[in-house]
Amino acid sequence: MSAFTFVHAADLHLGSPLAGLALRDPVLAERFADAIRAAVVGLVDAVIDKGARFLVISGDVYDGDWKDHSVGLFFNREMARLARAGIPVFVIRGNHDAQSVVTRSITLPDNVHVFGVRSPETHRLEDLGVAIHGQSFANRQVPENLARAYPAPLAGHFNIGLLHTSLTGRPPHADYAPCTVEDLKARGYDYWALGHVHAHEVVAQDPPIVFPGNIQGRSIRETGEKGAVLVRVVDGRVEAMERLVVDAARFARVELDVSVHGDRDALLAAVEEALASEAVRADGRPLAARLRLFGESPLRDALLAGRADLTVEVQGAFDRAGADLFLEKLVLDLARPGTQDPVQLGDGALDLASLLDEAVHDQDFRAAAQAEIAQIAARVPGGLLDPAAPFGEDLDALVDEARALLGLRIGGGA
Repeated sequence: MSAFTFVHAADLHLGSPLAGLALRDPVLAERFADAIRAAVVGLVDAVIDKGARFLVISGDVYDGDWKDHSVGLFFNREMARLARAGIPVFVIRGNHDAQSVVTRSITLPDNVHVFGVRSPETHRLEDLGVAIHGQSFANRQVPENLARAYPAPLAGHFNIGLLHTSLTGRPPHADYAPCTVEDLKARGYDYWALGHVHAHEVVAQDPPIVFPGNIQGRSIRETGEKGAVLVRVVDGRVEAMERLVVDAARFARVELDVSVHGDRDALLAAVEEALASEAVRADGRPLAARLRLFGESPLRDALLAGRADLTVEVQGAFDRAGADLFLEKLVLDLARPGTQDPVQLGDGALDLASLLDEAVHDQDFRAAAQAEIAQIAARVPGGLLDPAAPFGEDLDALVDEARALLGLRIGGGA
């Protein structure tokens, strides 16, 4: 019986600037940038430790053009470790590291085979009876269905197709090299090693058509475990597939219903408890979590008006819940209880919420508010703020907080 294993990875994104994270917390961004390289080291360790015979990488080794040669030298060093272990590596370029995008280069070890861009190529491993077919991206934009031009399978070989693709669409990922599952199955290959989509997905079982996901989460859109896939082949067929979790840091979303917590102290205790559970799942990795507080609560206006102080207290709860837990963002999606009375002024009752709602939806007011925000943001050094949301929230959220603060002050609560 002939048997071997190989590892399928994709979307390493070395050199990713993590701009969005850097805007929120430069220290946290640096930790996650280091995690990307640590994940690559973990990937190479796993390939060696698992006894894999070869590694395939289905695009986007690099996040874009290198700022300097340190990115290329790092990848070269890790591939050289595989070369010394006698393990070949097969790589296609994706949209982020297309031939037209990455202008710098460094000579890689002889064990690394990068597929060309003009047409599909085939590399053989005759000792294993394996044929690997693939084509790199020449440019970032690839609207053509590349799969249709892939060669017929080699008889007597285990045929693998490498392709960087969105298939028929995987929002929010951009559409590149679009094709259907039927297109891939029609080639007659034994395994399709896809890249581009950052979530792990087994698209089909016969033959296996697989997105391994990226090896390290880079934003709150990429939560949970990240890694590669270990594929075991027996007598020319895939017998088993195993996820190799290699990420060195993690993102998570935590949601907490405030309606069941009567006061601020109880709410913070619940935050701490929820984060402790996330810390266990992160298994010692640094964790950046987005906390969403939702539901009806009489604390709603006080929490909105005191967001800055609440954010500090929440980070304190994170610190108590475990080491290396970071607040990526605090989202307050709160509502007043239906029975809450309007703000009282003098001898009568003023429906302050209705009056402020009218102002909030007034187009002149919104235009003036946007202009004021833009003017303030323009005074801040370039690159420190997100142009789409300079203060971390959209206009509606900012106005909602201002409305809550005004309501408390008029009503004597602040």
